[in-house]
Amino acid sequence: MSDAKVAIITGAAGGFGTAIARKLGSKGISVVGTGRSADRLEQLRAAVGPGVELATIAADLADDDSPRRIVQHALDTFGRVDFLVNNAGGGKWAAVHATTDEDLDETINIELRAPFRLCREVVPHMRPGSAVVNIGSTWGIVGGMDGGAYCTVKAGLMGLTRAMAIQYGPQGIRTNYLAPHVVRTPMTDGIWDSDYFQRLNQEMTPMDRDATAEDVANTVAFLLDEGSYFNGQTLAMDGGWTTTKYLAPEAHFAERVKPSS
Repeated sequence: MSDAKVAIITGAAGGFGTAIARKLGSKGISVVGTGRSADRLEQLRAAVGPGVELATIAADLADDDSPRRIVQHALDTFGRVDFLVNNAGGGKWAAVHATTDEDLDETINIELRAPFRLCREVVPHMRPGSAVVNIGSTWGIVGGMDGGAYCTVKAGLMGLTRAMAIQYGPQGIRTNYLAPHVVRTPMTDGIWDSDYFQRLNQEMTPMDRDATAEDVANTVAFLLDEGSYFNGQTLAMDGGWTTTKYLAPEAHFAERVKPSS
């Protein structure tokens, strides 16, 4: 068994997950990557390269036995677990009145129930100096149109973060919440260039560039390691979107078109 620290990353084969795995691996951290698709996890192995000590396990986080299987796989492979990155996400956007029970249950199961159960499973194996990062969204901080279930679970994940921080901080186990705003990944690529998306995001963000998956990975790495006195915090990685009333000049000075009578 290696003496290297070990991180479990859910949703490891996605845009964020791959960047996080690559970043943590570059710091000498062994990675246990999990996701639903074994094929995509093989692509993750190729993406991170031979320099990263990587183990993978295909698992659907909605299955009751997945958290136990994932944590046990990490212990069987590396003998320890130091970090948990709850990164897996998804969920359907719809207003509360238009959200079906099936969509509600799916969103809760993946975005709140699974992180809760993974935290419950991993904490007994963590030692002082360990840390959890729950990756949520700025939509957990502010409300979003048609974000009924999505905004609900992202806010719930903030509550889990604070409960973990107060309960396990005295044992040297920290928990923080990272709330990225929109990042161009395969999940957002289809709507990225639409007028609505640009107005809501780029034109309301006081930055001269978009966020990247590498920005997310760098912040996760900081929270797990160098940011060793952060506990119970929500970090909005959004370029100022949630804290300002910014409006880009092209939007601010645009002429409003009056509706025809």
